[in-house]
Amino acid sequence: MDPTTRKRPLLIAAAAITILLGLLSAAGGIWLLSLGGSAYYLLAGLGLIVSGVLLWRRRHEGLLVYAVVLVGTLAWALFEVGFDFWSLVPRGDLLAPLGVLLLLPFVSRGLTPSRFSRLALGGAVGLAGLVLAVSLVHDSRAIHGTLAMNTRAGTPEEAKAATDWPAYGGTGWGTRASALDQINTHNVGKLKLAWEFRTGDMPGADDPGEFTNEATPIKVGHTVYTCSAHQIVFALDAATGKERWRFDPHSAHNPTFQHLTCRGVAYHATPADALTADGQPAPADCQHRIFLPTNDGRMFALDADKGRVCEGFGEHGQIDLKTGSEVKTPGFYEGTSPPTVTDKVLVVGGAVIDNYARKVPSGVIRGFDIYSGKLLWAFDAGNPDPNEMPSDTHHFTAGSPNSWIVSAVDEKLGLVYVPLGTGSDDQWGGERDANEERYDSALVALDIATGKLRWSFQNVHHDLWDMDMPSQPSLADVTTANGVVPAIYVPAKTGNIFVLDRRDGRPIVPAPETPVPSGAAPGDHTAPTQPFSALSFRPRQKLTGADMWGGTMLDQLACRIKFHSLRYDGPFTPPSTQGTLVYPGDLGMFEWGGIAIDQTRQIAIANPISIPFVSTLIPRGPNNPAQPDKSKPTGSESGVQPMFGVPFGVRLSPLLSPVGIPCMAPPWGNMAAIDLKTHRIVWEHRVGTIRDETPLPLPLALGVPMLGGPIVTSGGVAFITGTMDYFIRAFDVSNGKLLWSDRLPAGGQATPMSYEENGRQFIVTVDGGHGSFGTKLGDYIRAYALPEGTR
Repeated sequence: MDPTTRKRPLLIAAAAITILLGLLSAAGGIWLLSLGGSAYYLLAGLGLIVSGVLLWRRRHEGLLVYAVVLVGTLAWALFEVGFDFWSLVPRGDLLAPLGVLLLLPFVSRGLTPSRFSRLALGGAVGLAGLVLAVSLVHDSRAIHGTLAMNTRAGTPEEAKAATDWPAYGGTGWGTRASALDQINTHNVGKLKLAWEFRTGDMPGADDPGEFTNEATPIKVGHTVYTCSAHQIVFALDAATGKERWRFDPHSAHNPTFQHLTCRGVAYHATPADALTADGQPAPADCQHRIFLPTNDGRMFALDADKGRVCEGFGEHGQIDLKTGSEVKTPGFYEGTSPPTVTDKVLVVGGAVIDNYARKVPSGVIRGFDIYSGKLLWAFDAGNPDPNEMPSDTHHFTAGSPNSWIVSAVDEKLGLVYVPLGTGSDDQWGGERDANEERYDSALVALDIATGKLRWSFQNVHHDLWDMDMPSQPSLADVTTANGVVPAIYVPAKTGNIFVLDRRDGRPIVPAPETPVPSGAAPGDHTAPTQPFSALSFRPRQKLTGADMWGGTMLDQLACRIKFHSLRYDGPFTPPSTQGTLVYPGDLGMFEWGGIAIDQTRQIAIANPISIPFVSTLIPRGPNNPAQPDKSKPTGSESGVQPMFGVPFGVRLSPLLSPVGIPCMAPPWGNMAAIDLKTHRIVWEHRVGTIRDETPLPLPLALGVPMLGGPIVTSGGVAFITGTMDYFIRAFDVSNGKLLWSDRLPAGGQATPMSYEENGRQFIVTVDGGHGSFGTKLGDYIRAYALPEGTR
């Protein structure tokens, strides 16, 4: 029998796959086209159906039609995304391999003879391979540049932190910089694990899903201090990691808490002849203090040398931060971040439950006497008189904008810089009054001694997207055309970094008000403009269907359908019942990790992330009551949120494909460097792989989301651990080159730190994972150093 007339099972199978792929593409393409999307999927689907039918009939023209589809796909892909390897891959990762299969002799021998058809398909497959190879060589989404490593005298703040790391951000300036240079670009590759400590603190059955290990340890003298998710404090020998003492506050918690985390503790040393805020001699006990906030709304003062409570602070070593608020429900006010320590005043903020109800605890910022715990002042952002103190007839304003992250402080200027968030109903603001709106999502500069406002800068007007100020700001003295200016760098979820004169809040880098989309939900409104900083990692243009991604052309098609089904008019598109694409999303381009600033070199290191979210308002109805019933909070900030007391609930979720990967093309996480003399982004490269997020450990360097920030050292090295894959990485700050990495035993969703002990520089990480981020949980504190004698 002639071979061309004999049935070929493999050919029939390949033809059937081609027809099925064509039917799926065409059906989805019709849907997409009806939404105003690309016509490609319909045209490609029809082409694949024709090709498959011809192949089923064993006609060689099926190869020719397939070649046309493949070349057309290549041309369309290059038109949409250029030579961007990871954006090209899903557009052809089904078509190209199927084309190769059709060329195999034991498949195509069953076709009618035609060398031209085989050559055409072979040429199309080869062309696709060539384009992918070219795109793989150069990352089109990266910025390639080199920082000039200029030097100048370091600041007193940098010198203070040279051997120690006495505060969450290195110092009260929040620079996350170390003046140590023993570890440098030439020897960082020799780093080894020096010690490891296990806290033993792991999640239990009554813990919420947001069980997180986000602590940055501090180091003072010969001791490292840190805390675990249940707010247990550990004092460790800085040289060996051996435990000196531990303190368990027995913090209350249950699955309804939105957070169970401890980002760190704060330290204060009593100066000689110190006086309290009332002018009295400081107490003789607890000369060195550790301050610990807890998730059940308390603040402890501990003797840093012995691990015992300081009895003279508050009531037997603790103060109740719920005092003064009308709402005191456990878990509705949580101390997740360390307080800000000054000479005499302890400045305290806290996290208030998000999107649960209008009536929740106040987010008031308070100043306490650092020795006695006496309340000295209050800044209640939602009160007509923000400094009104609580009394028998006055409570702090329910739902007043809160500050859940660490503040920065300039004691020479007498100012503390507090980043504020929004009220509890983040996604609908129709009932907010002018007092709430004044400082919503703003940075406020408060007088340390009195709590009175010196100046404020609002990052988002009438915030409907939870675009609060998420990071500790960083202080730096920067060289400008007007000489050296005391600046403050304020990273925002929007991707903007606002650069302000920290004396008066005036912008150093322009941040003009720019028109934004309107059309809020019924009963609400939008601000006509928003500030857009000239220093920003936000998208330069609106997202389009071409920016949607997937593992294959089919889930990419599903993502494009989802994209075009949502409301999206660019940044600040208001939430809607249709569903609104929010980009930058709820996680923000900057989260609580902040940025790192090396003042000596006048550079900053940043790690922006990019994950769009969807915000869908849910009108009140039978299954969506307007007021709290017997239901309790879900213990999560995503999913359906009730927002009791306003006309809508809200559903919040990342924009994901049907197989659970981000719908927007990577990179989803980058490392970047900024020249502080020009405020220009000099280099930016993707960081992180998907090996710990896939069934098979594929080390594909797409650039992944991060939680936790970078640090920078005088050795010219930046470190980060916060990626979704479990690694600590070191980068050359001059060009972003990866110099070293090491595998971590769990997720590293924290910011590392560095100190010197016995002549050795250590890099310390907390590797305990993050429940809602989906990384592996653990209880590790690990220190790296160069082997003894290495230089």
